[in-house]
Amino acid sequence: MEPRWFTEMEDGHSQWYAEHFRELAHDGQDLEGEARLIDAITPPGSTILDAGCGQGRTAAALCRRGHSVIAIDIDPVLLAAAREDNPGPTYVLTDLSDMNLLGDLPGMHPLDGAVSAGNVLAFVASGTEEAVLTNIYRQLAPDAPYVTGFHVDRYALADFDRDLRAAGFALESRFSTWDLRPWTPESEFAVSILRKPI
Repeated sequence: MEPRWFTEMEDGHSQWYAEHFRELAHDGQDLEGEARLIDAITPPGSTILDAGCGQGRTAAALCRRGHSVIAIDIDPVLLAAAREDNPGPTYVLTDLSDMNLLGDLPGMHPLDGAVSAGNVLAFVASGTEEAVLTNIYRQLAPDAPYVTGFHVDRYALADFDRDLRAAGFALESRFSTWDLRPWTPESEFAVSILRKPI
């Protein structure tokens, strides 16, 4: 099955997305909020998975904070932009639903944390959400966090909570923004901090 990132978006969307974030960076916009949160909840010098890294802004920001980052995405256009604009992470072209997610990177797991920013889970192939969460779970060390954010009209929280439990995760906290504003039932966006149990 093809990810919704390809089936629901218009031709040229990936290039537009890369250019959009280049413009935001050029304009001095703060593009590191997700990285600040991950940095705050993982040990210094952690090895972190950016699952669905897009053009690499979060992955590179984590590298600048002293972490080692494996950044994976299924979109070759965005990975090319990431390698050009945001060097530092190890970039890998792969599908998050692939059971052998990091099989060709020896010595890289278990990882200390993971992040999926930018509606990643809402753009995987329909019906693969639990498999994606399970694959990310398998890469993590016990007690490692996984933080993801998405619009709840794209991926219903009831479905997400079911899928995260099936994958083995525990829900630790939920917020409405990456800068940790409180979650309410009216929130349109959800940032969830999951934890792999010890």
